[in-house]
Amino acid sequence: MKKTLFITAIAMLMGIQAFAQKQSVSMLPGEKWWGCITDMGVQMPFDEATSLEFDLSKQNFNNQTTPLFVSNKGRYIWCDGSFKGAIKDGVISIDPIRGKVECVSAGATLRDAFLAASAKHFPPTGTIPPAEFLNVPQYNTWIELVYNQNQADILKYAHGIVDNGFPTGVIMIDDNWQKYYGNTEFRPDRFPDPKAMMDELHALGFKVMLWICPFVSPDSQEYRMLRNKGYLVMDSKLDRPAILDWWNGLSACYDLSNPEAYAYFKKTLTDLQDKYGIDGFKFDAGDPERYREENTRAFDGKSYDTEQTEWWAKLGLEFPYNEFRACWKMGGQPLVQRLGDKSYSWKAVASLVPDMIAAGMLGHIYTCPDMIGGGEYGSFLNIDQTKFDQELIVRSCQIHSMMPMMQFSVAPWRILNKENLAICHKYAKLHEAMGAYIVEQAEKSSKTGEPIVRPMDYAFPGQGFETCNDQYMLGDKYLVAPMLTRGTERSVKLPKGKWIDENGKVYKGGKTYVLDVPIDRLPYFVQK
Repeated sequence: MKKTLFITAIAMLMGIQAFAQKQSVSMLPGEKWWGCITDMGVQMPFDEATSLEFDLSKQNFNNQTTPLFVSNKGRYIWCDGSFKGAIKDGVISIDPIRGKVECVSAGATLRDAFLAASAKHFPPTGTIPPAEFLNVPQYNTWIELVYNQNQADILKYAHGIVDNGFPTGVIMIDDNWQKYYGNTEFRPDRFPDPKAMMDELHALGFKVMLWICPFVSPDSQEYRMLRNKGYLVMDSKLDRPAILDWWNGLSACYDLSNPEAYAYFKKTLTDLQDKYGIDGFKFDAGDPERYREENTRAFDGKSYDTEQTEWWAKLGLEFPYNEFRACWKMGGQPLVQRLGDKSYSWKAVASLVPDMIAAGMLGHIYTCPDMIGGGEYGSFLNIDQTKFDQELIVRSCQIHSMMPMMQFSVAPWRILNKENLAICHKYAKLHEAMGAYIVEQAEKSSKTGEPIVRPMDYAFPGQGFETCNDQYMLGDKYLVAPMLTRGTERSVKLPKGKWIDENGKVYKGGKTYVLDVPIDRLPYFVQK
């Protein structure tokens, strides 16, 4: 074991080495690592005290995964395919299921490591998502309507946005608008005139997206047609399509490794756009654990688990207005990513900044921190509306306002008092005011590959920010230190130099300050 670790360490110091078998990488003194799993942002950076195991082919932790680790000592680890990983006693172990492990010494800092990995494995494309994702808030009908998506209430929600003075932007109609999975007809009992609904939403100033998934209800007309054409993922043991278990039951699933199935699904969606004027799609599901090699058979004979997830994202690239929660690799692409569904809780609020940092360190430049207040609908059920934690909603809204994207779902005008609604409105308008800057940063990132949300150690190496995950840099200019917990006080550590806060107060850097943060304040700083 010691000999293997020694050989690996020497190889990394020499530059690039690739190995097809299990590899173990010993951490250097003071080395910190980020990577692999967006949903583990709160546990990052990984270091000698970290103890965890995972299998990326079986679990994506409800969010984006990428076979990458990057360190503050300028090193990175990459694997071509999914792998079993472990971190224990200062050693990172990579056991590849497919592909080779590549160990690289790229420089001396986290930024060195990240940019080297980006340039080789997920280079930026020079293209960003449509500006409406970035310069104004997004809205999703999920928390307000859950599975009762219907024309009257969608329009009521949209008019509520306008009537309360919130900026219009992208609006997403969520799950259960269609007759059943695999079908693309609106339910006539809930949508008497979907084209008129689309026209009204567009007239109000919205771009409109529809929730979609790769699943097909079994024994439906669509199922039989797709089965006969060979467009579905097959059962590994039986001569029929696999019936996969997901959160909405048992369904068959498109096999997008089949070029004809891919083209057919794409045309199905473009036909839907042509018929109703839909701008794009929220591509949900696609999680890798549903496509295990021992249970399924792919058209190309090799697209299992994460590869099917990657095909789903590639389909999304065909549509500029897209959104993903589950993704495999695809960093640097103009895909709109979203953090996995967060609960309505302070624990979830505290995870937003570290998880957004983690997403950026995986190359996902254009990411939204889920939905304001949380996107887990069960957290909002059976709550006395007079007892909503309004502070939680306001602080969540403030965090979103200085992120690349912000998304409302629960209607703040329904659950907040007049004073707190005014605060949320203020920060929705702040995001809009920041819109030109955010788009500018996105355009830069589309060329350089740099994340928009950057860990402090990425921007200011060697200044003691290695473990800082409750403040961040938004692009080149803004140091943001939001409230992640209940209360009105927090500390912030400023890098060297002079800094000015949002109220014009000047601070000497290289020091830690305790800030007074009343409910209507979001602290942020620019360097003088």
